[in-house]
Amino acid sequence: MFTTPLIGRDDEIARLAGMLERARGGEARAVLLAGDAGVGKTRVLDEVAGRAARAGMTVLTGHCVDLGDVGLPYLPFTEVLGVLAADDRFADALAGHPSVDRLLGAGTEAVRDVGGRLRLFEGMAGLLADLSEIAPLLLVLEDLHWADQSSRDLLRFLLSRGILQRPAGGAPTHRLAVFASYRADDLHRRHPLRPLLAELVRLPAVERVELRPMADAEVTRLVRALQDRPLPEATVRGIVERAEGNAFYAEELLAATDTEAGGVPSGLADVLLIRIEQLSDTAQQVLRTAAVAGRRVEHDLLREAVGLPEDELEAALREAIGRQLLVSGDGDTYTFRHALAREAVYADLLPGERARLHGAFARLLTGRGHPAESAAERAHHYRESHDLAEALAASLEAAGHAERVGAPAEELRHLEAALDLWASVDPAARPSGDGVDRVTLTLRASAAAAHAGESHRAVSLTRAALAGVGQDTESELAAQVRYTLAGNLMSVDSLTAAFAYSSEALAMIPAEPPTRTWVWAAATHVMAARHIGENETALRVAREALRVAEQLRVADAQADLLISLAILEGGGRRTAEGRERLKEARELARQAGNAPVEMRALFNLAVGCFESGDLEGCVPWVTEGLDRARRAGLLSSPYPLEMRYLHLLVLYTLGRWDECVRAAAADAALLPSAGGYAMGPALYVALARGDLGAVERARVLLEGPFDWMATLVAGIALTEAAVLRGEPEAAVERTRATVDALTDDAGHLPYASVRLAALALSAVADAAVELRSSGGEWHRWKDTADELVELARQSALHGEDGAAQGPEGLAWLARAEAEWARAVSGPDAAAWEKAVTAFGFGDVYERLRCQVRFVEALLAAERREEAAVQAREARAVAGRLGAAPLLERIDDLIRLGRLADAPSDGERTSPLTAREQDVLRLLARGRSNRQIGEELFITGKTASVHVSNILAKLGASSRTEAVAIAYREGLLAPEPTASG
Repeated sequence: MFTTPLIGRDDEIARLAGMLERARGGEARAVLLAGDAGVGKTRVLDEVAGRAARAGMTVLTGHCVDLGDVGLPYLPFTEVLGVLAADDRFADALAGHPSVDRLLGAGTEAVRDVGGRLRLFEGMAGLLADLSEIAPLLLVLEDLHWADQSSRDLLRFLLSRGILQRPAGGAPTHRLAVFASYRADDLHRRHPLRPLLAELVRLPAVERVELRPMADAEVTRLVRALQDRPLPEATVRGIVERAEGNAFYAEELLAATDTEAGGVPSGLADVLLIRIEQLSDTAQQVLRTAAVAGRRVEHDLLREAVGLPEDELEAALREAIGRQLLVSGDGDTYTFRHALAREAVYADLLPGERARLHGAFARLLTGRGHPAESAAERAHHYRESHDLAEALAASLEAAGHAERVGAPAEELRHLEAALDLWASVDPAARPSGDGVDRVTLTLRASAAAAHAGESHRAVSLTRAALAGVGQDTESELAAQVRYTLAGNLMSVDSLTAAFAYSSEALAMIPAEPPTRTWVWAAATHVMAARHIGENETALRVAREALRVAEQLRVADAQADLLISLAILEGGGRRTAEGRERLKEARELARQAGNAPVEMRALFNLAVGCFESGDLEGCVPWVTEGLDRARRAGLLSSPYPLEMRYLHLLVLYTLGRWDECVRAAAADAALLPSAGGYAMGPALYVALARGDLGAVERARVLLEGPFDWMATLVAGIALTEAAVLRGEPEAAVERTRATVDALTDDAGHLPYASVRLAALALSAVADAAVELRSSGGEWHRWKDTADELVELARQSALHGEDGAAQGPEGLAWLARAEAEWARAVSGPDAAAWEKAVTAFGFGDVYERLRCQVRFVEALLAAERREEAAVQAREARAVAGRLGAAPLLERIDDLIRLGRLADAPSDGERTSPLTAREQDVLRLLARGRSNRQIGEELFITGKTASVHVSNILAKLGASSRTEAVAIAYREGLLAPEPTASG
């Protein structure tokens, strides 16, 4: 426990204590505690944890550790589980979630083989929930800035999906609080924690608390409280000035005043070293050794490394603890009082001394037979000790462990570390065995990159493998590298290059005698050829390769080729024949145990349903595909990502928007690298509900290397936003740029061109209609409208495979034609009725948008009764969806077209629109603009505009007066009150 008094943190402590109180009452909360190094985060957490324990809460603490470029997967959670496993009170809870056992070293199977990463994450969430049933729980995670990626991913899952979500019906969540700290001054622009923090702070149950530097008066109080004898005022003032509000600086500066160093040094490192020099030589030796171990070190490991008799070691430790440089912890461990102290000691070591001590720890960890999870730590120590051969072996072992616990990002880091070491290690000292050569390891690293969702990194690594292929490389391995590179290039839409490499791979292996390598090279070449429009080549090679695959009984390659043929032959995957072939391929791949090929079959089955307009039929295939991906540990690979997007798109299209948004948030939490695949349809929902903040989220997708899906999603979202803002030039420019970026090397237009063209046409038509009504030069939009409708026709009628698109594409074409007619001649009721009918296959929102245009066209044709029927139906659907901008437009049409039912005798006609009536009712309840926006699914700014309109229409000078007038005029009915 700390002996330092807690000064100047009353507000923060009160805020955190309030969150603990809410957590004890069943409202799960999370806090991100930010502050610079030494500002007092650990001290505040210690105080809060003490209060929680005294209030009967279970307190669990996990620490993240800095090991340079080496990651320890799930380290803080492993620490927490270790504490739980040592306490019999929690045995039943742990037994109920066996999926977390592997983090305790109980499991040796790969995570992907027993349910994948999701099951591990859900197991942790379930365990924490069960623990909170035993007693209210506080989980403390310290130093998130050092967290490994897997720990960050697990925390994202727990907070965004696992343990903070409120169940349906408004029931309490869990008696749980999560307090996590991080160094704000360590977060440079590209720090991997930054995007996670940006996501988490947007969650309603997560708050950020920042520990700012203390005021000078508070630092003065702290300094005087720490010292039991009077200090000269000048000394106190000097400490306060130099501490700059940092409590740790102040403590260290104060401790250094007893030295004879001729005044307080200006740098904190100097201060720390001066304090250390006050210790005995033995204590200094112990501190230097402990600094090499890391922030924390076990007693017996430190004893063996420092090589001192037990009594001398204990005396040295007692001295260091007494000077508050070390603190004793659970399990016979010692921790530096602050990370800065450890960093200063470590930096002061001589190079030879540092290498020697790292070597000692590496050998001790190896000699003690530590399990595989310590391999990353051993690799770190061996590398720093310059024992590169052992570092290489430990890095490979660490990569294997990371793969088994479902941590592909860490697996990639360890493999890349091994590859960096490879050339520096004598060939005779390198690990031996099948697959342990530079080219094969590089291919393995590329697979890990692909599994981690880093497609561009996978391409770079495969290119590196190709560069390592020499004259003495076996031709089959050389071909494998090339067709693997071709596959990776297809994942980043570098299609021409993919075709070139798949051609090389196929040419390197003779077709006779038939071999598995030739079959797989051919299967890859078929896909590459199809992507660039070489369908005749693709068909020819696919048929020949299928014959060879059947001859060799290579079932998974046979399945892969059947999938390609199902797409290429006949009517493709939209037909019953195509789907039967895909089902056959799925069964073959399943029997062969090839998950990627099985998922390719499932993806094409799902897409075939979607393209044929069978949205409900699409869902089971997507569900099965994602479940297979979870079990295989391949959630970040291309086809599961495509299926995630398709799943969200189906929910969006069917009008199940809230479900779509929740699923998108869950996907983003589980797979933060999914980008547009997880974000897209949720952005479409946000824009349809009037949230223009989605614009910035869409623009983020365009940062970094080119990504096909991110470009598509951003293109659609930014075009939609331009339409909502009434900016036709921006809408047209975005459509052109997106279509150009997504058009492949063979000139084939992306399937979404028809949708983009229709969206841009709506903005162009709006501008032309406005100019026509005011007598302006509407003709200036004629050429642009013609260009866009021609783009829509080309895309919809001559799709990527040369055939017309399915019901969705043809519906977008019907809308584009109706928008074009509106732009060049005015509203055409027949065209809009056709568009409404076309979207009747199941696209709720697009049918609604066309229905609103249909109402406009009916009004223009003086067909008011028909318009009234359509308007009433449209208003009900828009209200259910929460499509605020469209709902407002419908209300305007109802008011301007006098489509509302005639008022009954004595009923006053309101001057307000239906939306303004909604706002007025909430005004009467005392809601703020922000609260009105939240309840009506509109922005606070839009709510403010409605309030201003209400005041103007009612002649009121304030919100209160407007409500009073509304009651007086009968525009508001008094709300019923509860009877006594």
